[in-house]
Amino acid sequence: MNTITILWVDDEIDLLKPHILFLQNKGYQVTTSPSGQDALDELAVGSFDIVFLDENMPGLSGLETLSELKKIDPTLPVVMITKSEEEYIMDEAIGSKIADYLIKPVNPNQILLSLKKSLDNSRLVSERTTANYQQEFRKIAMELSMVNSHEGWADLYKNLIYWELQLEEIEDSSMFEILESQKTEANNQFSKFVDKNYPDWFEDDDAPVLSHNLFKKWVVPELKDNSTLLVVVDNLRYDQWLAFEDVVTNSYKKKKESHYFSILPTATQYARNSIFSGLTPLQMEKQHPNWWKNDTDEGGKNLFEANFLEAQLKRLNLDLKWDYHKISSLKQGKQLVQNFGSQKDNDLTVIVYNFVDMLSHSKTEMEVIKELASNDKAYRSLTLSWFKNSPLLDIIQQAQQMGKKLIITTDHGTINVKQASKVIGDRETSLNLRYKTGRSLTYQEKEVLAAKDPKQIHLPNINVSSSYIFAKNDLFFAYPNNYNHYVSYYRNTYQHGGISLEEMIIPFVVLEAK
Repeated sequence: MNTITILWVDDEIDLLKPHILFLQNKGYQVTTSPSGQDALDELAVGSFDIVFLDENMPGLSGLETLSELKKIDPTLPVVMITKSEEEYIMDEAIGSKIADYLIKPVNPNQILLSLKKSLDNSRLVSERTTANYQQEFRKIAMELSMVNSHEGWADLYKNLIYWELQLEEIEDSSMFEILESQKTEANNQFSKFVDKNYPDWFEDDDAPVLSHNLFKKWVVPELKDNSTLLVVVDNLRYDQWLAFEDVVTNSYKKKKESHYFSILPTATQYARNSIFSGLTPLQMEKQHPNWWKNDTDEGGKNLFEANFLEAQLKRLNLDLKWDYHKISSLKQGKQLVQNFGSQKDNDLTVIVYNFVDMLSHSKTEMEVIKELASNDKAYRSLTLSWFKNSPLLDIIQQAQQMGKKLIITTDHGTINVKQASKVIGDRETSLNLRYKTGRSLTYQEKEVLAAKDPKQIHLPNINVSSSYIFAKNDLFFAYPNNYNHYVSYYRNTYQHGGISLEEMIIPFVVLEAK
C-alpha cells in the first residue's frame, strides 16, 4: 500500500509537532508549510493526498489559500482547521467543497478520524458492507425457503433492493454477483408463489392491493383533505423510485410509502387501464366494449384512460373537479409546465408520464440506449438523470407551490431479460416478449405460468380456445424461426408483461408539500 502524503498548512506549525509525530508513527508522510503561499509553492512541485489547512493565517488567509488550491487541483481533499466558530467561515468553506471542518483545539484522534473519512472511507465502507451482507446472506437464504405471503415477498424484495444499492457502491464485485444469484432464486420461488396463489387474490380479503382496486382503496381516501396531483410514471420499478426519491423530497415530505401488485399481464394495456377503470380486464371487456381492445384488435390499447377514470369516478359517486394528461414527449411535458397554473383549483390532476416506458422500449431499438442502460445500476442512473432534467420535476415543484398533495405510482415494473424460451403460435398470437395469448400455443412448461382458462384470472378470451402464458424470472419468448438473431437482438433489454418481483411489486408513495 502506498504511503499517504499530507500537506499541513499552519502559521503555528511548530506547536503541532506532537500531532505530526502521531501521524508519522501511524505511517503517514507529513510535509509542513507555515503559510498559504508556501503551501501553493509545495503543491506546484509535488503532489499530496490531502491538505490540512489553518483558516487564520497572515498573508493569504485559509479561505484564500483554499480557493487557490482548488484552482490547482479541484479534486484534492482539504480539511479546514480553525479557532473561529464564525458561521460565514463555515459556509464559505463548505461551499468550496472541503472534505471536513475541524475547530481547534483538535486532538490527534480527531485528525486520524478525518483522514480515514476523507481518504479511507471507500475501503472501510466496502469492508463493513461486505461483512454485513455476508451475515444477511444467510438470513435471506432462510427467508427464501420459508416466505409464503404477499407481504413477506414484498419485504424480501425490498431487502434485496436495499442490498443491491449498498453493494453496487463497493469495490468487491463478488458480493454483488452473489446477490444477483439470490435475486434469481427469489424470482424462481416468487413465480411458484404467484402460480399457486394469484387466482385467489381476486376473491380473498387478505389479498394484496391489485391494479383494479388501487384507485378505490388507496387514492380515493387521499382525495378527501387536499387537492391532489396523481403521477403515474409508466414502467417505474421500485428501485428507480428510490433513485430519484431524494430529488422529490427536496419539495415534498413523505407521508406514506407502500407497494401494490400489478395484475397479469404486467403490461400497460392491462394494468394501467385497470387502475383508471377500477375494473379487471374481463370486466372492462364486458362493461366497456367500445373502450377495451384485446391484443389482436387494431389501434391503440390505452386511448380511453380518461373515459375509464370518468366512469369510475361516477361509479364511486365522487363529485370532483379533475383533469387528466398523458405525456409522451418532451414537447407535451413543456406545454403542461407552461399551463400547469390552470390546475390550481382542481381537486385531482392525473398525469401519466410515459418516459420510462419509452426508454425501456427504445433500448431494443437504439444502440446508444443499450450502452447507457446496460444493467440495473445504469438503468437507475439514467432514470435519475432524466428526472432531474425533466418537465415532470418542474410540474412537481409547481404543485408544491400550490400546496397540492402528491401521489407517485406506476402501472407495472420491468425486468432485464437474459434468457430465451421457445414458443410456437399462430398468426393471431400476441407480440409481447413476456406474455403470449392465442390459440394452440406450444411452449416449455417449466418456464411459464399458463392460464388455459383466462377467466379464472379475470382476463378476456380472445377466442374460445385462447390461453395466456407468462414468462418467469428473466426469460423472454422467441420463435424458432430466425431464433438466434431474435435472441441476440432482445437479450439484455428491459421488458414487461411476465412474472417477476421487479414487474409485479411496485411503489405507491404519498407526499405532502413542505
